[in-house]
Amino acid sequence: MSIFDSWLGVRNHLLASPRFQRWASAFPLTRPIAQKRARELFDIVAGFVYSQILFACVRLKLFEILAEGPQSADELAKRMSLPPEGAIRLLRAAVSLRLVAPCEDKRYALGELGAAMIGNPGIAAMVEHHAMVYSDLADPVALLRGEVERTVLSSYWSYAANADAANVDEQSIDGYTALMSDSQSLIAGDVLDAYSLKDHTCLLDVGGGDGTFLVTAAKRWPHLKVILFDLPAVAERARARFQREGLADRATVVGGDVMRDPLPEGADVVSLVRVLHDHDDEEALAIIKAARRVLPTGGTLLVAEPMSGTRGAEPIGDAYFGFYLLAMGSGRPRTPVEIENMLRLNVFDPVRLVPTVRPILTRLLAATRMA
Repeated sequence: MSIFDSWLGVRNHLLASPRFQRWASAFPLTRPIAQKRARELFDIVAGFVYSQILFACVRLKLFEILAEGPQSADELAKRMSLPPEGAIRLLRAAVSLRLVAPCEDKRYALGELGAAMIGNPGIAAMVEHHAMVYSDLADPVALLRGEVERTVLSSYWSYAANADAANVDEQSIDGYTALMSDSQSLIAGDVLDAYSLKDHTCLLDVGGGDGTFLVTAAKRWPHLKVILFDLPAVAERARARFQREGLADRATVVGGDVMRDPLPEGADVVSLVRVLHDHDDEEALAIIKAARRVLPTGGTLLVAEPMSGTRGAEPIGDAYFGFYLLAMGSGRPRTPVEIENMLRLNVFDPVRLVPTVRPILTRLLAATRMA
């Protein structure tokens, strides 16, 4: 047994002792630490309730209402169609979570986190979407054992674990295309702030949805041509969007299945925005190989997604996305090093981790195709 193992044993024995817990909570030097750890543990236990309070705020459009200005509990109760006691209970809960802030005149205003929700509509879309996640995680042990034949999420993300993804009908992709578009807008700016496309001529976005990322890129760099590749039903939505955005002369849309069909050629930079983590290792490697085939020597592959092991956001990678992707039936979160190794196996070198302003949302790897 190593010294570290021995130390862990002693530490865990102490932390599990009710007597030590009482002493640490009472002793002035350890009291703040003990209280902090107790709060952290309770937050894990109560996390589902907290998320349901947020869900109620989103469903009742509380943040949009408060964005108009502070209002009384009675006014808010009427606008949310809640009984006064129900409104008060929700408002007090939202105040405790910093979603709502109390005013001195007994009115309520947006809290700092509620205000952030207004600025990020994609988060509200994800909150609404979580009803499916909770359904699939009702029995997490059965999910881990592979005893669940079909999850709600695997039906929703109709391309996941679907051998005939290219033939998914338009109705099946309506919901997830809208959700991807809402959430994509959160990270497009961060990725394009981190990596400039001014020296590139053509960007191919694989799995680009309705074109949110490419629209942002094309508007930022007017010289840039863009190509979108996604399932045929999704690609049609992108084609219509490029037309609406006045980008039809610079945008090409190709429908297909990346596991079966070759990617379009002509780009000197390829982007995989939240694509690899949706796929198991074998499929992820196949996607990287497909990108390598169409890139010229010296071309760039961009991989942008939330990654495991991000400092300060560890639960997002391995807890949230780990179980979300398990329920979806495909993919897993990976560390930057794991992705880098996959890229180097496919003749990409150098591979560099490009800093992003919000690594909690997305991290970025830029890889160069070797000869």
